[in-house]
Amino acid sequence: METFIQVAYLLASVSFIVAIKMLSSPRTARLGNLIGAAGMLLGMIATLFYKEIVRYEWIGVGLAVGGALGAWTALSVKMTAMPQMVAILNGFGGAASALVAAAEAERALLSSHPSSAYFLTTIGLSVLIGAVTFSGSVIAFAKLQELISGRPVTLPLHHYQSLILLIGSIVALVGYVLGGGRVAMYGTALLSLLLGIWITLPIGGADMPVIVAFLNSLSGLAAAATGFVLNNYLLIISGTLVGASGLILTQIMSKAMNRSLWNVLFAAVGKGGPAAAAADRSIRSTTPEDVALMLSYAKDVVIVPGYGMAVAQAQHAVKKLMDALSAKGIEVRFAIHPVAGRMPGHMNVLLAEADVPYERLYEMERINPDFPQVDVALVIGANDVVNPAARKDPNSPLYGMPILEVDKAKSVVVLKRSMNPGFAGVENELFFQPNTYMLFGDARQSLEALTQALKEI
Repeated sequence: METFIQVAYLLASVSFIVAIKMLSSPRTARLGNLIGAAGMLLGMIATLFYKEIVRYEWIGVGLAVGGALGAWTALSVKMTAMPQMVAILNGFGGAASALVAAAEAERALLSSHPSSAYFLTTIGLSVLIGAVTFSGSVIAFAKLQELISGRPVTLPLHHYQSLILLIGSIVALVGYVLGGGRVAMYGTALLSLLLGIWITLPIGGADMPVIVAFLNSLSGLAAAATGFVLNNYLLIISGTLVGASGLILTQIMSKAMNRSLWNVLFAAVGKGGPAAAAADRSIRSTTPEDVALMLSYAKDVVIVPGYGMAVAQAQHAVKKLMDALSAKGIEVRFAIHPVAGRMPGHMNVLLAEADVPYERLYEMERINPDFPQVDVALVIGANDVVNPAARKDPNSPLYGMPILEVDKAKSVVVLKRSMNPGFAGVENELFFQPNTYMLFGDARQSLEALTQALKEI
């Protein structure tokens, strides 16, 4: 039976590696997801054959409740709410790792056999990382769900408090490894829970793709640490895969913002005061009919989706506009910034849901050289990722961040509810350019009116 379990774990591990490889391409991502799920199912089944399991009642309850919740969320959660879904799932992963490690610690305390420093260290690390992941993910979920402000929230000397909590968590961990007592272990858990909250509170909405990827990595590291506690090779391998891929993705997201992970965690970008009043500078407002006329004379149109498109659930309206433009022989492409939205790949997911062909999606490096030849750039709810200040103003908090250079297009139309700044809290210089037109209103309603007007021309 032990041989069967280990072979099943090996096959499951291979399926995870294949799944991650296939998830790197939209064409194979769906199959990769199924392969990864099949590997997880195989690993769960194999685990149920461990001889240490003497009662299955609570395992059955857990499977039933967890399976029901998983099916319900998969069917009911909208694609626009996927960032907060990913955030809370990261939290559940961290909590599960910490709870399993704590249960093993309790079992060790009840036995008469002394625990090794290795065993206590792995338990302590699992509790520390898992608790940070859980509380940090809950705060990220609350921000994305708008249960609390999406702006950076800082207390006086906030980062010094975070440093004290970090040092306190490490000291409690060392105390647990040296003494193995409950007080030290649960002290580690409490301080780590507070640390996760204190780290995530200063994160602004514009930095959410980075922090979601970082928390995803931490959930993997927590699982790997728990794998060492249980001597479970599947948890070690799968946790390491998640941890490593999450760190790579975090690095990619940070690079896309031209910022370090340290800067994202501790700079609190977006906390500054409100931007200058829009009335101080001139803007050009327009109507759906005028924009439709402008588009009808265009040959090359680039659509730039952003978080505003997700909030308005306008991805299907975008697809209808694309079809209307294509019917008139107008080339339509989509420019995707790596950190547009609130999680990595957010815009890709929404556009895929609306059946926008993947071939029409262009990454930033590929589309930027073409903007000077673009007739109309249509910006739908994007803000910080198209702000020319990132390229021109050394005093801007966004300076140095690679952006989609829509300001170089012949004409720019920005669909936006108001002149409020984006989550970085920085006024967008694009709105005041002479070639920019502002179409105010709900993005979905504006796009529907625009598509109708275009069909009538």
